[in-house]
Amino acid sequence: MSEPSKSSAQDAVEANKSPSLLRSSLLVGVMTMMSRVLGLARDVVIAGYFGSTASADAFFVAFKIPNFLRRLFAEGAFSQAFVPVLSEYRTKRSFEEVQELVRRVSGTLAGTLTIVTMLCMLASPLLIRLFAPGFIDQPEKLELAGEMLRITFPYLLLISLTALAGSILNSYNRFAVPAFTPVLLNLSLIGSTLFLTPYFESGVMALAWGVVIAGISQLLLQIPFLLQIRLLPAPKWGKDHEGVKRIMKLMIPALFGVSVSQINLLLDTVLASFLVTGSVSWLYYSDRLAELPLGVFGIAIATVILPSLSRKHSEESSGQFSKTLDWALRLVLLIGLPAAVALFILAEPLIATLFDYGEMQNHDVLMAAMSLKAYSLGLVAFMLIKVLAPGYFARQDTKTPVKIAIKAMAANMVFNLMLVFWLQHAGLALATTLSAFLNAGMLFWGLKRTGIFKATDGWLKYAARLLFANTVLATCLFYMAADTEWWLEAGLWQRVFEMGQLVVAGVIAYAASLLITGVRIRQFRH
Repeated sequence: MSEPSKSSAQDAVEANKSPSLLRSSLLVGVMTMMSRVLGLARDVVIAGYFGSTASADAFFVAFKIPNFLRRLFAEGAFSQAFVPVLSEYRTKRSFEEVQELVRRVSGTLAGTLTIVTMLCMLASPLLIRLFAPGFIDQPEKLELAGEMLRITFPYLLLISLTALAGSILNSYNRFAVPAFTPVLLNLSLIGSTLFLTPYFESGVMALAWGVVIAGISQLLLQIPFLLQIRLLPAPKWGKDHEGVKRIMKLMIPALFGVSVSQINLLLDTVLASFLVTGSVSWLYYSDRLAELPLGVFGIAIATVILPSLSRKHSEESSGQFSKTLDWALRLVLLIGLPAAVALFILAEPLIATLFDYGEMQNHDVLMAAMSLKAYSLGLVAFMLIKVLAPGYFARQDTKTPVKIAIKAMAANMVFNLMLVFWLQHAGLALATTLSAFLNAGMLFWGLKRTGIFKATDGWLKYAARLLFANTVLATCLFYMAADTEWWLEAGLWQRVFEMGQLVVAGVIAYAASLLITGVRIRQFRH
């Protein structure tokens, strides 16, 4: 192994001067909030143009398939396998070896996904039948979804390379650009809906092309920032490279371990395709709302702690490793619990305020609110999975999470079959919630049982403070929120004004309750 070069020494200095985890999490959270708000605006526009129609169902399936694989390969298994290896190279190897790793990984990833993309574009009708078998009895819907899938599938290649670039930037404490990148997807889909729809016989096809435009723009955005840190070498095929082999070895089990929630959501789509028209869309709209706090806070924290945990593992600092996990768990509960309470109590008002326009009907609002309540019950579990999984991946242990993931996925199918006949689409959402708690519980117990995670003092007092603050929040929202009938009949600005009041009152009630019990921001400065 060669000695670290001057560039690697500068690397170490930069790492020591890196911003705190709280500051970095807030930065990623702000950027992600911008993306999620635009994402909601995107869904409002799509709902207004297409509602919960057959064409909307067809697009959501055609977009969900490459998006699912993107989360599986790019943001999921690949990132969790690549970042620890890259962090080890940064800590123990020369900068030239880091460049060679990036060159080989980018070439192998691009080559592999190009082949996968071409094959899947050719097999798009078969994939629609596989992922949405309920469409088989609806030929027009099936054909439309297949056509859109052929257009949207290259997004997998483009966004996977974007995720590679983002992982590199995150490892070098450049969090802002990767967090901002999803904004371009939302802008592209909004623009496509507003301006390209008239140019297609089936207006929903504009959305499919919007996905491709987004993928190209997201990849191009990363390039100047990779050049700044001198990590944009020419891609080269390298499946025999030592680093690539290790990443592939870690990646195979991680495909299940980190993406079980996405697999569960896809299984929901398969079953929902057999239910009444609109079921796929109801699940989509409610999932989008549940994804807002998950993406803004859960994924932001996970994004920041993975490089930090990886470095601490490489430096053999087990105490700091455990403290970082403890910090992340406390922060997740601080944010996740009130978000879950608010989503459950305000399900109908939120859906009505955001989506009850144009082609959306009152019935659609009520149905989407049912699944939103079910997802909200599992929000904390979804967030815990995001921060507990890096505790394994940073240590390059992908086998344990995959065993847990398989158990959780099997449980999800059992829950699906138990609940779908009773609660229809809401039963599918509730099954996802139950399996998420099982997944998070097993991940936590595994870290605690092996001594990797050791809780710091004060957890009992902290839990009591959170319980009090969330009780105050729930009471405030419950008594302030108007009846569902009012939200369904009120105009746009009436809803917006009333929702704004609820949000402000809820934030003040929760923050004041925490302050009264002694919780302070400085306690989370890791």
